[in-house]
Amino acid sequence: MSSSTTDQAAPVWSVTEHLEDILATVQPLEPIELQLLDAQGCVLVDEVTVPLSLPPFDNSSMDGYAVRVADVEGASEEFPAVLEVIGDVAAGSPGDLTVGAGQAARIMTGAPLPPGAEAVVPVEWTDGGLGAGPVGTMTPHSASPEGASGEVRVHRPAGARAHVRAQGSDVQAGEQALAAGTVLGPSQIALLAAIGRASVRVRPRPRVVVMSTGSELTQPGEELGKGQIYDSNSFALTAAARDAGAIAYRVGAVADDAETLRSTIEDQLIRADLLVTTGGVSVGAYDVVKEALEHLGDEDEAGSGIEFRKLAMQPGKPQGFGAIGPDHTPLLALPGNPVSSYVSFELFVRPAIRALMGLDEVNRPSVRAALRCEEPLSSPKGKRQFLRGSYDAEAGVVRPVGGAGSHLIAALAQADALIVVPEDTTEVAPGTELDVIPLG
Repeated sequence: MSSSTTDQAAPVWSVTEHLEDILATVQPLEPIELQLLDAQGCVLVDEVTVPLSLPPFDNSSMDGYAVRVADVEGASEEFPAVLEVIGDVAAGSPGDLTVGAGQAARIMTGAPLPPGAEAVVPVEWTDGGLGAGPVGTMTPHSASPEGASGEVRVHRPAGARAHVRAQGSDVQAGEQALAAGTVLGPSQIALLAAIGRASVRVRPRPRVVVMSTGSELTQPGEELGKGQIYDSNSFALTAAARDAGAIAYRVGAVADDAETLRSTIEDQLIRADLLVTTGGVSVGAYDVVKEALEHLGDEDEAGSGIEFRKLAMQPGKPQGFGAIGPDHTPLLALPGNPVSSYVSFELFVRPAIRALMGLDEVNRPSVRAALRCEEPLSSPKGKRQFLRGSYDAEAGVVRPVGGAGSHLIAALAQADALIVVPEDTTEVAPGTELDVIPLG
């Protein structure tokens, strides 16, 4: 990491070079053991194998009667098979009943198939022990305990293993349950719980602190003064960080005062794995992020400091990146225009968050799509342009949304993709195929 600079002759970085520098610096967070619900959204560090088969025993997939196949062969409503009911097998039952010739056990969904039984007939195929025609449901045990005894008439035959979930039919002991690198969502947590895991070793969700700068910023819900605007960037980037998988904290807008900003950043280090600022990185007299962070970098130990760069991109030319504080916490300083800020987040901050999580794939996948527009689009020579677009995956086309201005936040809200125009392209005709980054 080179030292801070405001040298006007500094080289222009490409988008690729800037991202590679970030990813070379940002290291995955150290693994920790977490309880299952605390691990939601985290990345699994180790492969998990299945210690026991699922289901762990043959069990019924229906409420009905466990029977021997020979005892119900040829059964019909006119000539039902009449079987002796020897008791109930409920879910969680120890399975101490054995079904013999001419017998049946009333069984509930999920209950273990008792020894001797070969199939389950649904209760709807029987008289439910009531001595009449087919029934639609069982009488609750509490209301009619005698239903677990007496006789039952079975009106239809059942083949071997009918309505029986076989042991290990879901997954066998010793098989892989989850691969290392899996992001743990609800279904993965369900599987871990089902195989008896109470905790797992994961890389924690990164803690990202987002702060916007500018004395012109007012918080939503407050009255706007003359020359003021509402702070949207900190809300947009905090939401985007959460969407990327982070635990995000929003800090209210900081005024254009270098010492105040520096103090605020130092206060936030205790809860940050990554810091993101927006605004104050250009060449204006009140661009205090550069002033504050250059000063902060001068006093930091070796390896720390923020470098401010010009990138060959539009929007988002001014960028800052480095590490600060005793733990060398990475910091990305983004431009303040809303579209520039959001595009910069997608290109640089989101990959950094996913790198901290320990994911191999950190970038959103791109697709090729044909440009749909009325007139050719212009693009500045030597800059990679990112236009907001509406992407139709089924048709394989993308349409520009709004103009190229970096302040057009209303158009950004209608966009679901970024259209990428290469550095060496100055005009794009309708129908041209371009790289598109879907944002969904």
